[in-house]
Amino acid sequence: MVMDQARPTDESYTFGDFTFLVDREFMEKVKPIKVDFKNVGFSITANIDLSKAGGGCSGCGSTSSCCS
Repeated sequence: MVMDQARPTDESYTFGDFTFLVDREFMEKVKPIKVDFKNVGFSITANIDLSKAGGGCSGCGSTSSCCS
C-alpha cells in the first residue's frame, strides 16, 4: 500500500477519512481485499500471497503479510 494519485483504471473506496484506490484489473485477481488498521500501520490480506506479488512491506520486516 502506497500513497498515489487516482488513475482512470482505478476504483475508489472511501471509509471514514480514508480513500483507497485499487486498479480494477488487479482487484479482479485478488478480491476480496481486507485492510485492517493496526496501532503502527495496516495489515492487508487478499485472495493471493501478497509477498509474491511484488512490492509489499518488506521494510516492516515482514515476509508473509504486510506489517502485521
